[in-house]
Amino acid sequence: MDVLLHIFVGLHIIGIASLLGGFLTQMKAMGAGTARFVPAMLHGALTMLVTGVILVGLNQAQDYSVDNIKIGVKLALLIVILGLVYVKRDEEKVDKGVFGLVGLLTVANVFIAVLWT
Repeated sequence: MDVLLHIFVGLHIIGIASLLGGFLTQMKAMGAGTARFVPAMLHGALTMLVTGVILVGLNQAQDYSVDNIKIGVKLALLIVILGLVYVKRDEEKVDKGVFGLVGLLTVANVFIAVLWT
């Protein structure tokens, strides 16, 4: 069961890398006002959502302690990120504020995962 848990942690990290990497590749375009949400960002957010839910389920199945408040905050941030990326995914240009908010929420999600103990 631990191997399965580690596989999904790896997939979760790949999801965050896709979301954050897509954001970082568009930062120069954000400065020019031409940034857009690339498909990798949507797929990364969806990967994070699916693997995160699976990780919580696997941890609870093994009677590991799960901080439900932390998971709830991370889930709320991810739902906002996913909603913004999904709704604006077909637009040629995304407002700097919305694009920056997605990046900020993504980084906040990473720091919550790492620092909240």
